[in-house]
Amino acid sequence: MVSSGWCFLAAMIVAYGFANLLQSVAAARTTVHHTFDPGLLLRLASHRTYLVGLLCQVTGFVLAFLARRDLPLFLVQASVAAGLGVTAMIGVAVLKWRLPAAEIALLVLLFGGITALVLAAQPAPSRQLGAAGLIGLTAAVGVIAVLGFFAVRLRGAPGSVALGSLAGMAFSAAAVAARPLASADTAEAFVRDPLLYLLVAHSVIGQLLLGLAMQRGSTTAAVAAMDAAGAVPAAIIGLLLLNDRIWPGREWLAGVGFLATLVSVVGLTRYAEPQHHHAVAGERERPMIAAGVTARARR
Repeated sequence: MVSSGWCFLAAMIVAYGFANLLQSVAAARTTVHHTFDPGLLLRLASHRTYLVGLLCQVTGFVLAFLARRDLPLFLVQASVAAGLGVTAMIGVAVLKWRLPAAEIALLVLLFGGITALVLAAQPAPSRQLGAAGLIGLTAAVGVIAVLGFFAVRLRGAPGSVALGSLAGMAFSAAAVAARPLASADTAEAFVRDPLLYLLVAHSVIGQLLLGLAMQRGSTTAAVAAMDAAGAVPAAIIGLLLLNDRIWPGREWLAGVGFLATLVSVVGLTRYAEPQHHHAVAGERERPMIAAGVTARARR
């Protein structure tokens, strides 16, 4: 019998692809923040584009949660990165993005890595985290928030990558909490489980950090940094503590797939040219050009 997790996984990739694109467009139209200000989420929420993107992200989050019930974290977390491919294809088709040949090659490598992980992953229910795991996830909330407070002072591509990486760590911690939480037997057990509230805390922090990251660089830079930083911790914890499994004899395939995925998302962080920012800037500057400002002043 085929696990329903595979269907949830495929739908999740599409949902995250749309979410990345829509949220990045909204972030580009919001004043850049250089403080760790939760008010940014409220300002972003004033954009209909961001709200639709947030709806797509929530949908992807729910689908990922359902997929984690049976599928290992190393597969689900790495597959989130495949949303970059969906984002890129939509950007090219709708927003006329121009992707360098190297970036296209990295996206192909990304999909190859995900395919290898799909072939290697063995569905299995999760083990429960002990008290030490709960303490670790609680401490991680504070550590990531403090690092974000300092990283928000970075500007441009370095700020985008740093904040995206921290967002990935927050979402990775949320994924670790979600894997055993998805196995809750009743609604009462689900609501009473402290993992639910740790999941929410890490998700909110990750969402704020991702919004800040998208203001400073390209969609691919911010999201690739997030996926690269988020995939490794969740994969290790899942294999060591949460009963994540690989089909016997396919360990090499899982290793190659995970490495290919990681290399591709890290490689994508090199492309920090904010494609959608150009279009937004052009819209804002047309009145200035009409008033006699030269095209050179746009640079």
